[in-house]
Amino acid sequence: MEKEGWDNGTSPSGFLLVGMGNVPTLQAMFFLLSLIIYLMTVVVNTLMVVLVVAEQHLHTPMYFFLGNLSSLETFYSSTILPQMLTSFLTGDRTISARGCVAQFYFFAAFATTECYLLAAMSYDRYLAICQPLLYTSLMTWRVCLQLVAGSWLLGLLVSTVLTSLLPPLQFCGPRTINHFFCDFTPLLELSCSDTSVVTLVAFIFGFLDVVFPFLFTLASYMCIIAAILRIPSNMGRQKAFSTCSSHLTIVTVFYGSLFVVYVLPRTALLRQLSKVFSFFYTVLTPLVNPLIYSLRNREVREALRR
Repeated sequence: MEKEGWDNGTSPSGFLLVGMGNVPTLQAMFFLLSLIIYLMTVVVNTLMVVLVVAEQHLHTPMYFFLGNLSSLETFYSSTILPQMLTSFLTGDRTISARGCVAQFYFFAAFATTECYLLAAMSYDRYLAICQPLLYTSLMTWRVCLQLVAGSWLLGLLVSTVLTSLLPPLQFCGPRTINHFFCDFTPLLELSCSDTSVVTLVAFIFGFLDVVFPFLFTLASYMCIIAAILRIPSNMGRQKAFSTCSSHLTIVTVFYGSLFVVYVLPRTALLRQLSKVFSFFYTVLTPLVNPLIYSLRNREVREALRR
């Protein structure tokens, strides 16, 4: 069987994204739903960034991280949803090889950045609850900038390395990706090259950009919960927990979806479920995150009223 590379100047160098195309009668509904979600995601996250910048009361490290998270979510959605909307509208579900590489590059960069940014936010909450007297001296604006810049740089670095592993791969037979965007695992499943080295490198970087931030976040929240339980009054415990409940909700949803998609065995049933959970953490989570913060956070609600 002939092996084809990523870009040999012929049409087979593209890929077919199955997405939701196996339900043709629902394409119009999927388009309308995706368009509403995308527009709401952009509007809500942009509003959150504007609030953080314009409202003096929100000029704190926690909201600085939240503003960066909202910016990230807007970029995150924009790597996937415009391509989906185009395919629903035109019926053309193909994507060029270069377009596929570019989509994966930005998706991986933003997803990795979000992992590190959520870890930085958990560290901020740890200092606020477990080290309140030292908080202002430890979480300075310089530290905030370093944590945010480090998250973005690590995201770009990891994405660059992983993306560089894709062009050397060869593909045989139909290039049909059973997904709605160019993700790493579905691409490897199509390759007829030896992917053992690529899989090993991806596993190492997966530990560094997903497992390590998750373990750091988990350790932070174990310390936070232990500190909250030591507070004698119920009102004090509720107030302390309210400062981190929104972030904890976001972390649970984000990492729970990642676990189902990338950790569980890829059986036939779980392949279909992984698309659902991928849709959740790539499309719905960027919309839900700012809503969780605005609905559960008194300062954000007051800033919206003003």
